[in-house]
Amino acid sequence: MILTIATTPFPGQKPGTSGLRKKVAVFRQPHYAGNFIQSIFDVLEGYAGQTLVIGGDGRFYNDQVIQTAIRMAAANGFGRVLVGRDGLLSTPAASHLIRKHRAFGGLILSASHNPGGPDGDFGIKFNAANGGPAPEKLTDAIFARTGAVSSYRITDTPPVDLGRIGESKLGSTTVAVVDPVADYAALMQSLFDFDAMRDLVRTGFAMRFDAMSAITGPYAKAILEDMLGFPSGTVINGTPLPDFGGHHPDPNLVHAKELVDSVMPPDGPLFGAASDGDGDRNLIIGQGIYVTPSDSLAIIAANATLAPGYAKGLAGVARSMPTSAAVDRVARKLGIGCYETPTGWKFFGNLLDAGLITLCGEESFGTGSSHVREKDGLWAVLMWLNILARRRESVAAIVTAHWREFGRNYYTRHDYETIASDAADRLMKALRAKLVALPGQHGITLADDFAYDDLVDGSRSAGQGIRLIFEDGSRIVYRLSGTGTEGATLRVYLERYEPDASRHGLETQQALSSLIKLSRGIADIERLTGRTSPDLIT
Repeated sequence: MILTIATTPFPGQKPGTSGLRKKVAVFRQPHYAGNFIQSIFDVLEGYAGQTLVIGGDGRFYNDQVIQTAIRMAAANGFGRVLVGRDGLLSTPAASHLIRKHRAFGGLILSASHNPGGPDGDFGIKFNAANGGPAPEKLTDAIFARTGAVSSYRITDTPPVDLGRIGESKLGSTTVAVVDPVADYAALMQSLFDFDAMRDLVRTGFAMRFDAMSAITGPYAKAILEDMLGFPSGTVINGTPLPDFGGHHPDPNLVHAKELVDSVMPPDGPLFGAASDGDGDRNLIIGQGIYVTPSDSLAIIAANATLAPGYAKGLAGVARSMPTSAAVDRVARKLGIGCYETPTGWKFFGNLLDAGLITLCGEESFGTGSSHVREKDGLWAVLMWLNILARRRESVAAIVTAHWREFGRNYYTRHDYETIASDAADRLMKALRAKLVALPGQHGITLADDFAYDDLVDGSRSAGQGIRLIFEDGSRIVYRLSGTGTEGATLRVYLERYEPDASRHGLETQQALSSLIKLSRGIADIERLTGRTSPDLIT
């Protein structure tokens, strides 16, 4: 039996760069999730009888919303629902399932790297048939529909048993519960040289992977420990927990401190890595060295042909605008295209689908390739392991050799978190008012509000971040983040290129000190926000 539940719109159900994210308390309001899911279905066309993939990162409230989503998919006419066992799917694994099974799309229940638990965050996003996040045109239509939705459809059926692999029926809809890891692990084995990595492990090479009590735990145990032969215990915090064990599942130097403290000393493991809440971000470190996401993208691009899946070379590369230009220099040497897009993985999707790029990445710990249409944390870790296995050098040696060849892009991001939204908006408005006058001051040659014209679909995305570009190639970028659930986060990105190898050993904040001081003065950060220093430096 299909029920039609009368409802009224909720204000503010606007999807951000990665779907709708709100506090759990907001999502627990009666009909809140149902309204948003119905709004997604209402703007989609042609899905009757088609396949929908559904999964989540296991955070608090996932188990309840996933049952709602399955019953609503059946009531709205999907013919088949693929769902990960226990409702679990990493975001890249969900993208792969959508593509492998030629599904109409997928619902991913996650708030990515945001905290979980009853007082944490929750999220829902729709991924399209290419496996990637919905384009802006679709998310705008979903938001418009949330303001008018008056009912949602759902089956009057008991919960589906998600603990058992197999098929069941909800009316005419088949619900298939699948192993969340198997297909993804097979994909990784097709891309990387597992034999070379096994040989590396047999030499006594030690690593540590921090799953942060989030979704990548089962994937990392299966691939790193079971398939590659790393010893049991290589994966720490490997069981997904609804509150991520109290961790903030954001793989950076602050929130992955347990990993950093174990790997950085000279007697620690040779390689360390971590992933986030939904498995799409990554942290790469070695003994005594942290590899910035911007450098990681560049080094992967320079060494990609060492992996079997990329042995024929790269079609091109892309980076988000705030990401450092390190990969640009690699692209120039390789003679391939390099594209600069706004922040948000959906902007890479068209370039990937058109065959213009093979690799892409963001400074916010996201790296990926054409194998799926999401960033992929464990993929990046395996790519690094493949490089280490083939080159038989340390992480530090590989990084410093790259700098000698291409120069070093000193790079940092300063986050001012949970600023009052009106104060953040005033700061950005004041900056925009200064753009015309800034060129010619402080060595600035260009000051603009970045806009992107999509080469594939012709769409234009304006207001993507304020750029100050200097005559020596240095950059300051100001941008408000769209991934939080409280207030606003001002992100300030700073970059300076250093070709002189004798100056590659400077401490990053020291190397960028003059730019840091200038960035605070130009934006008048202290006066407008009350903040004298950032909350997070990466």
